[in-house]
Amino acid sequence: MFVEGTLRWQVTEDCPWDLLMALALRDLAGLTAVERPPIPRVFPPVARVMHPASGSHPLPRPTVQGHTSNTDRAALAEQWRAWWELSLQRERRPIVTQLKPPHFEVFDRAIELQDLVTEHYEEAFDWSAERHAEYARLSLLQHSRRAADIVDVVRDREHELRRQAGYFRLDIYVLPLAEPGAWIVAPHTVVASTSLRDDSAAFREWFTPVVAALV
Repeated sequence: MFVEGTLRWQVTEDCPWDLLMALALRDLAGLTAVERPPIPRVFPPVARVMHPASGSHPLPRPTVQGHTSNTDRAALAEQWRAWWELSLQRERRPIVTQLKPPHFEVFDRAIELQDLVTEHYEEAFDWSAERHAEYARLSLLQHSRRAADIVDVVRDREHELRRQAGYFRLDIYVLPLAEPGAWIVAPHTVVASTSLRDDSAAFREWFTPVVAALV
């Protein structure tokens, strides 16, 4: 986790593992308009595991829809939404993920979601591992620039107001999404696309009015 701020204000930045897994599984299941606000599909897309058929052509691993024809899609969507909303809460999200194969006991009371995770864990895990490693690498290489993107905007606001910033906290979750932008997903919590965070000018343009509203 990347943390910037003072005793009065704090901005955290992270690419949480469970959020990566949740979005990967959402896309693999073909769930749409599940969360509020709706978050774009991930990019790059999650690759499905390919299994050799009797001939030389590989066949895609069956989706939950095809593999389990009686899946209750409404129940799956509701269970996924509850997991997503819980994972957005930094204080309640475990430091170590509770997604433990092979049984995924954390979803014992969310059977449709448990089936989805069991069916697509391999694809979601591999994709999430690659994206998490990419984020960690860029965060390390660009630490100074990313810190300045945050601190400079807050200091400019303090200079404009001729006072120090009051207390505020903002958690930014940087996720690999197909569309650039940022979405308010919970109190003092924002999901930002990787493309927005990688563009310093665009990030500062977005962050400036956010700070103005908070300070």
